[in-house]
Amino acid sequence: MQFRDLVSRSRSCRRFEGGAPVGEEAVGNLVEIATCLPSARNLQPLRYIALTEMAECAGLFPLLQWTGYLEDWPGPEEGERPTAYLVMLNDLSIAADSSCDCGIAAGAILLGATAAGFGGCIVGSVQKGAVRELLRIPDQYAVQMVIALGRPAETIVIDRIGEGEGTGYYRDRNDIHHVPKREAADVLLRFH
Repeated sequence: MQFRDLVSRSRSCRRFEGGAPVGEEAVGNLVEIATCLPSARNLQPLRYIALTEMAECAGLFPLLQWTGYLEDWPGPEEGERPTAYLVMLNDLSIAADSSCDCGIAAGAILLGATAAGFGGCIVGSVQKGAVRELLRIPDQYAVQMVIALGRPAETIVIDRIGEGEGTGYYRDRNDIHHVPKREAADVLLRFH
């Protein structure tokens, strides 16, 4: 698969085949990818908690908000939920801020998941205090985000939009998930 195709297929997937586990080895491979990435000042402050057991995943699920634009959709139903999660943490004893590293790592993890036949969703709207309590995370670590993983169970398409058109994603009457994306010509600026 060409890299551009991989990037185009690496969409935020929110519905998964509930009976298709990702497994510890596959999640470990995604973390291994993340350990090879650039890191601000090469401090490498990111840490991960992998959840691959059904009970663990079920405990984390209600602590996540799944979408901002699909207001009447509470998230994937039973049987469509992720079968693995990566909870991304920042080790505060190493760096006070890891926002640059988080973005790099999350994007690469989704690309790696897509290349392995999985789908994923970066969930930034997380009840961080409740996640800390559930997983008994020491204060040394700040919860950054959660990456949901599983075998995709939905069709996602990119719709190219022009300047001034809305960017809100939506589902059509055939349950196809549409993600509007701007054209390169609309985001490449020149000030001379």
